[in-house]
Amino acid sequence: MLPDLQLAVRLQELDNRVTELTREISALPKHVAEIEKKLESHERKLEADRAALSANQKERKKMEGEIQLQEQKISKLRGQMLEAKTNEVYRAFQNEIEFCEKEIRRAEDRILELMGESEPLDKNVKAAESALKQEKVQVDTEKQQALARTAEDKKALEQIQQERGQIVSRLGPPVYRQYERIRKGRRGIAVAEAVDGRCNACHMAMRLQFFQDLKKGDQVLYCESCSRILYYNPPVAFEDLTGESATALPG
Repeated sequence: MLPDLQLAVRLQELDNRVTELTREISALPKHVAEIEKKLESHERKLEADRAALSANQKERKKMEGEIQLQEQKISKLRGQMLEAKTNEVYRAFQNEIEFCEKEIRRAEDRILELMGESEPLDKNVKAAESALKQEKVQVDTEKQQALARTAEDKKALEQIQQERGQIVSRLGPPVYRQYERIRKGRRGIAVAEAVDGRCNACHMAMRLQFFQDLKKGDQVLYCESCSRILYYNPPVAFEDLTGESATALPG
């Protein structure tokens, strides 16, 4: 294969890898941002459940205090009933006691409701706390992995850029100019392999004479359909793969 063609093929391989690494380096921070956003959402949900549980407990204490207050009132009213001089006053104390008892029943009913509400809230909080603890560990692990992967990718990218510079310096300027022009116009792919008489990029069939000229490998040829630089890899013989001479099969 012509040296310029070999260099162009290697240059395409490097540029493909640069594209992959650049895409990955760009995607990793987005991935980290997504898992952090998800973690923050779970943290907010946990705080909301904690706040609801705290409000529930506060209201229960308030109702318990209300019951205690009404019981104190009843005790005081019953003491005052003993000193009532008339039936009218006695009935007035009775009515007040009945009202206090009604308030106690209302508070007790509300406490039962709050107890029913607090049980699932308490379970949710405990489950969320446990899940969040594991999730934080997972997020921290993924962040560290992303940082390490980014560092590796940047190092690999730097090495590739160095090799790319060396190849560009050895590649004939006309071929390199064509390579860059085609790469920019063909979504980063400037070089394609010819397989079974077709361009492996645009899949268009080649003229027989053109394909024969390409097989010679003594000049840089461009696909007559998509204009990409073409190269041809001859099939590898069986003896080349095994290192042994092919023997005739018995007739």
